[in-house]
Amino acid sequence: MKFSESDLQQLAQKGISKEKVLDQIETFKEGIPFVRLEKAAVVGDGIARFSPAEVEALIDIFEQSRKHLSLLKFVPASGAASRMFKALFNFLETYDPSREGFKDYVHRTGSKDIKALFEQWESLPFYSLIQERIKDIALSKDEEKYLFVKEMLSEDRLNYGFYPKGLLPFHVYDDYVVTAFEEHMKEATRYSETDGKARLHFTISPQHEFLFKKEFEIARARLRHQTGVDFEVTFSFQKPATDTIAVDMGNNAFRDTDGSILFRPGGHGALIENLDEQEADIIFIKNIDNVVPARSLDVIVNSKKVLAGALLKVQGKIFEYAKLMENGIADASQLIEIKQFLEKELNVRFSDSFDHFSLSEQIKVLQDKMNRPIRVCGMVKNEGEPGGGPFWVTDTHGNISLQIVESAQVDRDDEKQASILKSSTHFNPVDLVCGVKNHKGEKYDLLKFVDASLGFITGKTQEGRELKALELPGLWNGAMAYWNTLFVEVPITTFNPVKTVNDLLRPSHQP
Repeated sequence: MKFSESDLQQLAQKGISKEKVLDQIETFKEGIPFVRLEKAAVVGDGIARFSPAEVEALIDIFEQSRKHLSLLKFVPASGAASRMFKALFNFLETYDPSREGFKDYVHRTGSKDIKALFEQWESLPFYSLIQERIKDIALSKDEEKYLFVKEMLSEDRLNYGFYPKGLLPFHVYDDYVVTAFEEHMKEATRYSETDGKARLHFTISPQHEFLFKKEFEIARARLRHQTGVDFEVTFSFQKPATDTIAVDMGNNAFRDTDGSILFRPGGHGALIENLDEQEADIIFIKNIDNVVPARSLDVIVNSKKVLAGALLKVQGKIFEYAKLMENGIADASQLIEIKQFLEKELNVRFSDSFDHFSLSEQIKVLQDKMNRPIRVCGMVKNEGEPGGGPFWVTDTHGNISLQIVESAQVDRDDEKQASILKSSTHFNPVDLVCGVKNHKGEKYDLLKFVDASLGFITGKTQEGRELKALELPGLWNGAMAYWNTLFVEVPITTFNPVKTVNDLLRPSHQP
């Protein structure tokens, strides 16, 4: 690919090197190989299940340690709400109440989502607000439904489709409505608070920064009054330098009508850079749309404390062993103990040749295996929800490890791989607790633990033209591929995502 002067200026403005662009184009040409699944991770073989006594003990470990730790909740929150309202945008385009009754529309289109929505629409958190705005203009019940959706989505009205999902009304309390953003703040007071202050970091889009900061001041005042906890909330944006080039179907740079190269956001995997910039001993990660009303918080909070306790327990042992080896006093029997700990507690796998290594070589391997960030990932039983799952995976070097794998990464035309994928008993709700420092308190460079080969190539269109886009390795997939990993079964009640507006009607989101 030859770069024009204007191309080079464009790259410089985004902070992207020519070499990176050429590497990405080469990735499109070569394709991204499928992940090789060895077997599904299940309870007893890759997924830990704790007894009630163990749960209490792990919660106690966290509670005893938290006052000495810096805690942070990290929430990816840049996603727009437009996909939540896909069915309703279609409803506005295809329904005319002056020409067709609502029941006839449902019968004609077979739209189960629209039917279900209006059977329970009084339970939507913004129902009263919208009804107040349209109460004097609806001429019939059918027109009322149309005007309700129009008020919700039109650019010159509430324009909810423009908003980030985190700033939409999610839950109704006695005399006020709260957003997902505020619910995350409230939840954080229960497990990421130390010395009377809860710390949170949200990754957002630049165009929504003002709205988030405005909402923060409202939520902060209310929650300080309710909980007595203050907040330190920070924001960051996905970096332009993490954008990836788009190509046409011939793998040539895709250009806009003005001749400029089209770059696209690299997906949530780009947020590993934002995560790397955070300073904390323990970082909780959770998606913006997975929140519950206050009445259901106890289960969520206890589950988070269990994951954090599990992290602290294994991390404490790792730190002990790391210091032992660093001081040069680990003998052969101690190395066997360390190896067995890593195998049993952190599911680390070693090559068959390890036992034939010299003592110094074994120490080097063990130090490499231990000196990594740690993630403890909650996993819920698979009940048909979409999402990645926990698997034992073999990489291109023959190393076996626990990974979170998306279905798109698996060759489903391969019967054996498809069978392993289907056998998964649990899936990933994005419920992580991370330890990102070593035994000296030094933060790891998280960018060194990314498997760059685990991205995604997807098909898109731009102005009616087909293109191929490249997504970076997912934040909890390839971006954490070389972390030490522990999967823990958590209650299904901890997973309450809002992917469509109808999800707000679920019992778990009702006050």
